[in-house]
Amino acid sequence: MSDVWQLVHAERAALIADLEKLDDQQWDKPSLCGTWTVHDVVAHLIDTAKTTRLGFVVGLARARFDFDRQNARGVDRERGASPQATLQRFRDVVTRTSTPPAPLDSRLVEAIVHGEDIRRALGSTGVYPIDAVVRSIRLQANTSASFGGAKELVARCRFTATDADLSLGEGPEVRGPALSLLLAVCGRRTALDDLDGPGVAALAAALG
Repeated sequence: MSDVWQLVHAERAALIADLEKLDDQQWDKPSLCGTWTVHDVVAHLIDTAKTTRLGFVVGLARARFDFDRQNARGVDRERGASPQATLQRFRDVVTRTSTPPAPLDSRLVEAIVHGEDIRRALGSTGVYPIDAVVRSIRLQANTSASFGGAKELVARCRFTATDADLSLGEGPEVRGPALSLLLAVCGRRTALDDLDGPGVAALAAALG
């Protein structure tokens, strides 16, 4: 467990270092995460860093068991009046170890994927420990879509990493860097440009 938190804390710190270089206009740019801006994604990361198991259940009940509504409320709550105010809130939670009721490796998925939601929207790419990326893919592959995973998606294609010892799923093969495979199974269509193989068309269709 401690190694997961070390990785998560390191990724939070690395993202903060990147965010410190942005101007206010860049904070307002659309991210890769739905309709959220870069600023919104940072606010979400703060919210989830603060979330406890009990707090998650209470918040979900208050949101009438609507995950999207719960996330939106968290963004509104943690988004500061300015990018710098939000950034300071992010600094304040760097070393927290609280978590919602989910497998601990979900914290790796959160840190890596949302880090890329921000970085790729701004024209860059992060560098992540390959083992952390592989662990994140394996978790998504074993988690149903109703809980934010990609179990059903992985059942359609075989995902093979070209830079790691990873091959999972059934069906036509999709090949590419592990990070791009992770983004793809998390619904980021931009990752499709990094992938090849006979399964890419089926994957693109599944992502909509």
